[in-house]
Amino acid sequence: MPFTKFQNLDFDQIKTSIKDYLRSNSNFTDFDFEGSNFSILIDTLAYNTYITAFNSNMVVNESFLDSATMRENVVSLARNIGYVPRSKTAATAQVSFTVNIATNTQVATLKPGLVCVGNTNDSSYLFSITDNVSTPAVFSGDDPDNPEPDDSWVAKFNNIQIKEGTFLSKQFVVDASLDQRFILNNSNIDTSTLKVYINGPNDVNPSGALGTEYTIVDNILNIDSTSEIYLIQEIQDEQYELLFGDGFFGKKLENETVITVNYIITNGKDGNGIGKGNTFSYAGRITGDSTTSSNVLTKELKQLPSVTTNLNSQNGSDIESVDSIKYFAPRTYSSQYRAVTPRDYEAIVKKIYPDTESVAVVGGEEMDPPQFGNVIISIKPKNGFFVSGFNKSRILSQLKQYTVSGINQKLEDLKILYVEIDSSVYYNDSRVTDANSLNALVANSLTSYGNSLEVNKFGGRFKYSKLQSIIDNTHVAITSNITKVIIRRNLKCALNQFAQYELCYGNRFHVNFEGFNIKSTGFYIPENSRPVYITDTPDFNLKTGVISFVEVQNDGSFNVVSKSAGTVDYMKGEILISTTNITSTVDGTGIVEIQAIPESNDVVGLRELYLNFSVSKSKINIVRDVISSGDEITGTTFVKDFYTSSYLNGQLIRV
Repeated sequence: MPFTKFQNLDFDQIKTSIKDYLRSNSNFTDFDFEGSNFSILIDTLAYNTYITAFNSNMVVNESFLDSATMRENVVSLARNIGYVPRSKTAATAQVSFTVNIATNTQVATLKPGLVCVGNTNDSSYLFSITDNVSTPAVFSGDDPDNPEPDDSWVAKFNNIQIKEGTFLSKQFVVDASLDQRFILNNSNIDTSTLKVYINGPNDVNPSGALGTEYTIVDNILNIDSTSEIYLIQEIQDEQYELLFGDGFFGKKLENETVITVNYIITNGKDGNGIGKGNTFSYAGRITGDSTTSSNVLTKELKQLPSVTTNLNSQNGSDIESVDSIKYFAPRTYSSQYRAVTPRDYEAIVKKIYPDTESVAVVGGEEMDPPQFGNVIISIKPKNGFFVSGFNKSRILSQLKQYTVSGINQKLEDLKILYVEIDSSVYYNDSRVTDANSLNALVANSLTSYGNSLEVNKFGGRFKYSKLQSIIDNTHVAITSNITKVIIRRNLKCALNQFAQYELCYGNRFHVNFEGFNIKSTGFYIPENSRPVYITDTPDFNLKTGVISFVEVQNDGSFNVVSKSAGTVDYMKGEILISTTNITSTVDGTGIVEIQAIPESNDVVGLRELYLNFSVSKSKINIVRDVISSGDEITGTTFVKDFYTSSYLNGQLIRV
């Protein structure tokens, strides 16, 4: 009897395979399977096979990190290689306020817990701290022993870091007779706010102290039997479990030891943006260190302080997604807790700064001129294009524990290579009633393509053929498109000071021998009252050229202001502007937009360049197709009156 291979999990196909198998037996050659009760048995067999095959397939899939779909299984597999998924991250704001205290005190201490309430149009968010914040209190009058009615003790709390969420505390008591687990049963914990205090049965702590603060670690390197450490791991339902030493790796907890865990539960990314156009109101608790007593001063404040927002809440994020875990877990494992290769930095920076969307790392030896011993890092955040100065300092500080000795990290602002298009979209007017609506439809299609990670990333690639296909497939009325591609870099000027500028596009420039390949928006230099623009004149070899500054006269003609203001390398896609004092720009932003046309319509973002398809700066021209509309069957008007090249030079300056 031949063996039938079952290669499909579909119920009907399994049923058919069973029938074919039975018909191969001479006893069932002419048997009517559908018209007999035997059909019920076949259905049962098929159903059982289907369920068994489905479960087996799921078991196999859930056994591998790249194919698992259930979060608990993905987390468990990641745990096997030492990866702890990122928890929710509380949005952080920075505030300052001054407290006027009626009672004599030398030091004012802001206690852990609620500090401020951030108000929005439709909701309120709580902001807390996890540690004491103390500051001196200064008497505002002449004699602190004989204060006047209007005198007070003034305490200034400056640049306080507050986190969105509610401050909670949980205690465990160690019972050595049990197989005990220490689980924090809340899925909204920000694990970066964890504070773990250990008070052993024989420990002597100052009055009011919670015990010895233990340190969190993510590996057992450099750990001995006396190390006061703990680890965390995610378990079921997005909860976290604390793990302590066993006496070999880390100090073992004694029986009846009291574990106190302080942490913040947060709303994650929902807490971002508080303080921008909204206000924080004070809701904290302050104690004072008085010469006579230690007082709770909340009720003794002469008036509630006014809170000044120094930094809006930001960097809040939700718990790490399954896709992110599957991507970063093996990369973090391969980095082995050290930053050496670009992939190491990618994994570690993402761990340090969860708001990271994309990272580019370039070794100093690859720079021109070389910067030996340096690593240049560029980060594209999820929101916006630039990392704040505060976050830059924090990232660099935390990177030091992973980096090799003697290597310096430099965190540079994002270098963006913008791609724009100037597209003539032809349409058949017999297939659309409103031609103006086509423009919006095409813009929406291009925006969807521009938002894809295929384009918007380091090393991204803008695919010309795909772009044309997207435009053509937007609507049945569109017959074709002729699209010109433009690449742009934004020059951030050092205003009112002499400086050199180098812009690398990473793509070869298309060259017209008559020049005007490089175009810019206007800017001002001291020796000229009119705005000037950047243009170019190619050398005879069409590989290099000279950068010039020109001004536009009232009649539209051009006057050369500076004939040799820099150089351009068309082959490398590089522009060098010689020492120049730019005083201002036409648009007042301090940014000069400089564009070129790439030799290839496919554009790539190389090394530290972040590719961005700028739909808002692109031009979409809806043009009636005179051939498909029936006006010019011969097509002579089309050839004469319409664009026929993607390399058309167009306007001689960028406006």
